[in-house]
Amino acid sequence: LRKDMMQFLRSIARDTDLAIHITTNGTLTAPLIPELKKLGIASINLSLDTLDRERFHSITRRDDLPKVLDTFAQLQHHGIPTKINMVVMNGRNTDDIVEMARLARDHQVSVRFIEEMPFNGSGAHTFVWDHGMILQRLRTAFPDLTAVPRKHGETAQRYRSKDFKGTLGIIAAYSRTFCGTCNRLRITPVGTLRTCLYDDGIFNVRDLMRAGSTDAELKDAFLSAIGARAKNGFEAEAKRLNDRVGESMATIGG
Repeated sequence: LRKDMMQFLRSIARDTDLAIHITTNGTLTAPLIPELKKLGIASINLSLDTLDRERFHSITRRDDLPKVLDTFAQLQHHGIPTKINMVVMNGRNTDDIVEMARLARDHQVSVRFIEEMPFNGSGAHTFVWDHGMILQRLRTAFPDLTAVPRKHGETAQRYRSKDFKGTLGIIAAYSRTFCGTCNRLRITPVGTLRTCLYDDGIFNVRDLMRAGSTDAELKDAFLSAIGARAKNGFEAEAKRLNDRVGESMATIGG
């Protein structure tokens, strides 16, 4: 949707040594993949909550599953490391868990099952398929799954099977079991720094820059925010000025 997206990525790839990872819903991505490969994009996170066309239409409100699957095929063809992110939603796509897992059986991809969070624009959030329930469903279908030691900072607990080309992962985003090793910072599309998905923003980087802050002042602001970050997502949520977690994930940035 951003018209100068490729120009933006070219400049980052040319002028920095950063590893660039992209998260996409895959509907407009397929034509860009050959150039993304040339730019050396480190990996793609492809959001895909179901392989059933009717359920996909119901969840996303658009009949674009064929476009997303084309994106997946192009990523495989060009050898770009790929993670599939599935948000497990009670009553909507839990029947797809095993079928989604088979993507990692047949392809060198990581399929990651994410606990549903309340970032849906309404705050409506009742029953959660937690990480234990997801793992139980997976082990029913694939009994030999074994856990892979988690690296520091990883959000997903990964699993392998001898019959799989790729891996499975479970991200306990609502249970928040990985907070103790979290090393993530997030800057929203409007410049707000969040040290946790569940806080409501620490300060606005864009506003500080436009007000003339020096690099040293920006660094001090970041270090201060990191030093005072909540110990986990529950504490971050409790400290919110706006009590209810309900903003859309699109406003947070992924």
